[in-house]
Amino acid sequence: MGGKWSSMDPSKIEVPEINKLLERDPYLKTHENDIRKRYAIFKDYLEKIQAGDENLEKFSRGYEQFGIKIDKDNKVFAREWAPGAHKLYLTGDFNNWNKTATPFTKKEYGKWELHLPANDDGSCALKHLSEVKIIVENDKGELFERLSPWATYVTQPKNAAEGTTFKQRIWHPPQNEVYKFQFAKPKKPKSLRIYECHVGIATSELRVGTYLEFAKNTIPRIVRQGYNAIQLMAVMEHAYYASFGYQVTSFYAASSRYGTPEELKQLIDVAHNHGIYVLLDLVHSHASKNTLDGLNMFDGTDACFFHSGARGEHPLWDSRLFNYGSYDVLKFLLSNLRWYIEEYQFDGYRFDGVTSMLYHSRGLGQGFTGDYTEYFNLNVDVEGIVYLMLANHMLHEFYPEITTIAEDVSGMPGMCRPVAEGGVGFDYRLGMAIPDKWIKLLKEVKDEDWKMGDICWTLSNRRWMEKTVAYAESHDQALVGDKTIAFWLMDKNMYSHMSTLSPPDPIISRGIALHNMIRLITHALGGEAYLNFMGNEFGHPEWLDFPRIGNNSSYHYARRQWNLVDDDMLKYKFMNNWDREMNLLEEKFGWLQSNPGYVSWKHEDDKIIAFDRAGLVFVFNFHPTKSFANYVVGVPAQGAYKIVLNSDDDQFGGESRVDNSVKHFTESQPYADRPYRILIYIPCRTAIVYALDS
Repeated sequence: MGGKWSSMDPSKIEVPEINKLLERDPYLKTHENDIRKRYAIFKDYLEKIQAGDENLEKFSRGYEQFGIKIDKDNKVFAREWAPGAHKLYLTGDFNNWNKTATPFTKKEYGKWELHLPANDDGSCALKHLSEVKIIVENDKGELFERLSPWATYVTQPKNAAEGTTFKQRIWHPPQNEVYKFQFAKPKKPKSLRIYECHVGIATSELRVGTYLEFAKNTIPRIVRQGYNAIQLMAVMEHAYYASFGYQVTSFYAASSRYGTPEELKQLIDVAHNHGIYVLLDLVHSHASKNTLDGLNMFDGTDACFFHSGARGEHPLWDSRLFNYGSYDVLKFLLSNLRWYIEEYQFDGYRFDGVTSMLYHSRGLGQGFTGDYTEYFNLNVDVEGIVYLMLANHMLHEFYPEITTIAEDVSGMPGMCRPVAEGGVGFDYRLGMAIPDKWIKLLKEVKDEDWKMGDICWTLSNRRWMEKTVAYAESHDQALVGDKTIAFWLMDKNMYSHMSTLSPPDPIISRGIALHNMIRLITHALGGEAYLNFMGNEFGHPEWLDFPRIGNNSSYHYARRQWNLVDDDMLKYKFMNNWDREMNLLEEKFGWLQSNPGYVSWKHEDDKIIAFDRAGLVFVFNFHPTKSFANYVVGVPAQGAYKIVLNSDDDQFGGESRVDNSVKHFTESQPYADRPYRILIYIPCRTAIVYALDS
């Protein structure tokens, strides 16, 4: 999609606020022309959109123009984009499955259109929930069954006799059955505390959970835990449940395995009623290879929505890769972003697999050393970058309260800076190095050998003024083949020593203490937002594994055992209590929306880390055996400091070795590059947070 802007002398291409980017990161000055070229291509995209569809607003509402539409008079209009097709037909219940009885008419630019009048009695030819299929005929006369890329409702086969592929059904309920939103959308949180969740596994029962069960049972838990946002996984329809939602087959269809579109709307409305901001885990980085119920070979060719040949296939994910330079693919994807906001009232997106979109290598085998030439060489997929720029530009222009998060492991500079600066435009990136560090330490290093400086470096190593979502573990660490942090720490002892009535077990005591400390230091030092995966807040045991042939289609591991945290006689409540109090303390003091923490002390022998953020002073003693009395800690302000959170309290599974009522008065002596100091008692494997006593 080259044009006049991209053919200009790079030095003459105007990027409105590029000086802000270059002043913030002088290393980018060497690559200024590359940044200007990217912006020029972005401008070319916008101009082509304006020439073809008048403006971005109309262009990004493709779902109003494509797919199957039923008007108020019950007439049907259908439009598809299938440039490689020789002929196109619609078949289904309405024409007794005659594959070629209802042809589309070919239009310009690979478009096809179909009009069906209302029945003689005024009813619609396509009934609510009736099944339809697209039939594609190639130039050899071969017929292929397909689902419309714009299908808004597809369902699983009920039994083996119906086959294995999903079925497209008309979703056109009577007006009195259409869900009407009742509650206003919340404002974008200044401190984003995200609860990552999967509706299907949110039940304790051995089955797939539903949207309405989640709204009734799980959202109240999330609210009580002090989270202000949820990130819904696996909503975009996917034929293979065990893909965790990352092999999308129908991009406009909310997964029917959890319920109907109206029930998803109700879930989101309930969340909004509780002040919960709702993010969708969005997959625009690739698509399922399925042909009968996916986008692959929709028009009978290996191109259409994707690059043909090797460039259109992801070797590791075994999936198809979008052609982001195609006008109609852009319409499909940008309209998809608008669809979930306009139809379902989502508040933002977590973009999955962004690294794959940024590089022709898809990031495979790359270490990303931080050398800036890695971000500006021939391996960089400029079309993918410009698509993301266009998506973020559109979303932030039309929806000022939107939040977008990038899952990018490469650390590309400018990822979370505005497009007007020459950035990619995301609000946050995921701090993916943080969970990797914790799992590596738990797997390979005794905690008495942990390096405090190394931990602090991992938690604080992020680009200045590019916001990071910090997390100790997400769904990735919970999957079969790995273990959650709790399971790495306590393993089989969780089966026999989690009763509050049993004698103290050193493995469980250590596990709960470190579980709480790891989460707090990640929350308070690791970023400008925090994320937790459903169940990990109370140390959910074992791993996550979906029903599949390899486990005899069992749901045993594809659920959340809420009974464990609800049982007052079990120690899971201690970790749950800690998680809640962390979030409530952040809500009060707002460290996530404050400047990054200042690490004043990291002592390798003592295993002590101290830092201050948002006026709070955080002290961590990771030593397995040594406790310290009268330990000197530098503090930023004068006065009396009081304990506001202490992991050694018995409600958090601690030993109650600290008197929380004691006030710590500052001494007017600088310490550790802070103007004042206090003396504290800090037991082993304990985290304490201090605040000025007002």
